[in-house]
Amino acid sequence: MLQYQALLKDILENGYQEKHERTGTGTKKLFGRQIRFNLEDGFPLLTTKKMYTRGIIHELLWFLRGDTNIRYLARRNVNIWNEWPFQAYLVKNKLTDKYPRYTPEWREEMKNFIGKIKNDKDFAKKWGELGPIYGKQWRHWKTSDGHEIDQIANVVKYIKDNRRLPHNPAGRRMIVSGWNVADIQELIDSPIAAPPPCHTLFQFFVAGNKLSCQLYQRSADTFLGVPFNIASYALLTMMMAQVTGYKPGEFVHTFGDVHVYLNHIDQVKEQLKRKPYKLPTMKINPNVKSIFRFKYEDFELINYKFHPPIKGEISV
Repeated sequence: MLQYQALLKDILENGYQEKHERTGTGTKKLFGRQIRFNLEDGFPLLTTKKMYTRGIIHELLWFLRGDTNIRYLARRNVNIWNEWPFQAYLVKNKLTDKYPRYTPEWREEMKNFIGKIKNDKDFAKKWGELGPIYGKQWRHWKTSDGHEIDQIANVVKYIKDNRRLPHNPAGRRMIVSGWNVADIQELIDSPIAAPPPCHTLFQFFVAGNKLSCQLYQRSADTFLGVPFNIASYALLTMMMAQVTGYKPGEFVHTFGDVHVYLNHIDQVKEQLKRKPYKLPTMKINPNVKSIFRFKYEDFELINYKFHPPIKGEISV
């Protein structure tokens, strides 16, 4: 993970400081960077701080379900998307003055909110929806004539066609887009909605017996989000390779606006002092042959040695 460490250092040393941005937190930022990982070298899970592997796996399975409601995650005690629907709940019920963000009272009320999401299906249906984010675009992209496109099912078919069709026209079209221009306006127009997809587009590539994937990420929270994204898309590449009959090749991560929030600067400096350990191994149940049949129990992380966690607050 030396490439990731180098990216953090590049941002700190060369980034443009932006004090007035959407979240109000401020960032140091760069534009247009790329890192890449050979998946034969190990599973690219950050070792300079402990990573939340269970959350990474469950979030990816949630995307692949086509789900956009946090209830699936909440019932598995995965809390990475909680802030957006909770803040929307506070705003719509005029409770923001009563519960200022990140105060003890705010945290206690969010705990109560998530408890209702878990246990009350009707409450979850009303307040747990995040809008037209990844799961909807991956599995239920709406067409102008009212039909739905399952991009994940289509890309699996395209990858398999590479093996059986020597002149496959889909070989350079194995793309999944999260950037649905017709839908993102709903997210952009609402100041309390989840942000428009940051993982904008990913493309698969077959060379010989190996399957690789490249992600274009328009906006990247380098301290909190990027390690999560690296592991998630590396895992997706491995899963896709297994169900289509290939070996994992590379995961290539390309960034647009890549930034460190100003309230994470000290954490990044601490992380840069740490020496990465050897990458772990991710074992996947070889009996799963459909991308939609994976369960949490089908994954086993082996030999993961890590430094202690480093906490940082998410900027919503």
